[in-house]
Amino acid sequence: ARDGKILLCRRAIEPRLGKWTLPAGYLENGESVEECARRETIEEACATLDILHPYSLLNITFINQVYIIYRARLINDDFRPGTESLDVKLFSPETIPWENIAFPVIDEVLKLYCRDLQTDYFPFREVNILPGQNT
Repeated sequence: ARDGKILLCRRAIEPRLGKWTLPAGYLENGESVEECARRETIEEACATLDILHPYSLLNITFINQVYIIYRARLINDDFRPGTESLDVKLFSPETIPWENIAFPVIDEVLKLYCRDLQTDYFPFREVNILPGQNT
C-alpha cells in the first residue's frame, strides 16, 4: 500500500483472466512466506516492498488452501505489469473495481483492509472462507 492506496494486478492468466487481485502465489521449496510475498510482488507487478507484518491468515479448507496476506509499503514508483499481469494500478478504497475482483478470498481481505484504513488499526486476523462465499 501507499498513501492508503492498494496495489492490484489484472490477471493475464487463468483462472479469472482479466480480473483484479493482490500480488500472490504459491510457496516454492525452501522459501519463507515473506520471501514468497516479495518474489510474487516482483514477478507480478515489478514492485518492491518493505514488509511491515503479517496481516491476515485465510483458511479455504474446502479447496485445501491457506492464504497469508502481508501488509506492506510499496518502495518503488516504477511498478509495471509482470509476465502474469495485464495491468497494475494503485487503487483507493473508493476506486477498487469490486465487481472485477478475481477471488472471494481477495475480496474479503480487501474489505477488511478498507475498514481498517478508516481507524488506522490493522489487527492480525484469521478468517475462514466458506464454499460459495460471495463477500
